[in-house]
Amino acid sequence: MIIQSKKVWLADQFTAAQIEMEGGKIAGIYDYGTKPVDRDYGSERILPGFIDVHCHGAFGFDTNDAEEEGLRYWLRHVVDEGVTALLPTTITQSEQVLTAALENVAKVVADGYEGAEVLGVHFEGPYLDMVYKGAQPEQHIVKPTIEQFERYQKAANGLIKYVTMATETDEDFALTRYCAEHGIVVSIGHSAATYEQAIMAFANGARSMTHVYNGMTPFNHRANGLVGAAYRLRSMYGECICDGNHSTPAALNLFFREKGPDYGLLVTDALMAKGKPIGSKFLFGGNEIEIYPDGSAHLTSTKGLAGSTLRVNDGLRILIEEAQVPVSAAINACTKNPAACLRVDDRKGAIRVGLDADLVVLDRDYQVLQTYCMGKGMLDE
Repeated sequence: MIIQSKKVWLADQFTAAQIEMEGGKIAGIYDYGTKPVDRDYGSERILPGFIDVHCHGAFGFDTNDAEEEGLRYWLRHVVDEGVTALLPTTITQSEQVLTAALENVAKVVADGYEGAEVLGVHFEGPYLDMVYKGAQPEQHIVKPTIEQFERYQKAANGLIKYVTMATETDEDFALTRYCAEHGIVVSIGHSAATYEQAIMAFANGARSMTHVYNGMTPFNHRANGLVGAAYRLRSMYGECICDGNHSTPAALNLFFREKGPDYGLLVTDALMAKGKPIGSKFLFGGNEIEIYPDGSAHLTSTKGLAGSTLRVNDGLRILIEEAQVPVSAAINACTKNPAACLRVDDRKGAIRVGLDADLVVLDRDYQVLQTYCMGKGMLDE
């Protein structure tokens, strides 16, 4: 199959080109008009498929639910927003609940599914700080141990690829180092760590920070906190929830300006409420949440912000049009950078011969016209 557009994202710029897809891979890239095509997208933008490393669920399904059909439905329909790969993300709960959630993801991956590719599991909690826990249930927060984590990884059949942890609670950085040695991304989050403690975590293998600004020590000119570390440690990846609610457009601009084009990650932190009507109520980690008119999710008990219903294509629009982040940095944040952070950039995150044929076609309003997962068009046109 060959498609073409006058705006294909190649080498950090839009170029008129054709893309040939065969066997799930990009088999060839040619000058625009070189060969007969199956679909000409005119001047609509063709980007690498979006990768979301932090998303709890959608359409009424949460990763912790451990429901096979719910996960399958989510993976099949998240392509509507241009997502071609993701990390189903857990929330702090009992070992029994988390084990079942991990086993469910492992089973769906083993049995096969359609839609966005599961690149692994993002294990958010239970190794968090009590003060910065956010919507995570405190009764299940525990100190990290290698022994317990190995049980979780066994249940996941090795699929845990990314762990959010309050690294200051990890004695002697034992689990941090263990994960780094086994190719698992440690992301500092829901953490009370100081700037200095963040540097030591980075030195011991931490590779990212979870939803920067949220669930962490703030920046102060005399106590720089984790936000200051996110600014200063420019070779450390950092997520941002780019919905305009968790962080203002000005804050997003500051973060991506300091991070540069290669280390910022656009994440949704989307909950099961995504795709459901405003006013819907759900249980998240045992706590009731409600969806507000702006799409944000709040705890009904405290009114505190608990998550989002963000679509990645809308996050990209917010970064470019409202936060005024450079186009290349914004696109990289949901394509190239998450692939590099997860060490799958040898097959994901760019439009290049030999890589997976994961593509998204956007119109001028950032609406998704088509999503190709491994070369297969997923939307009716």
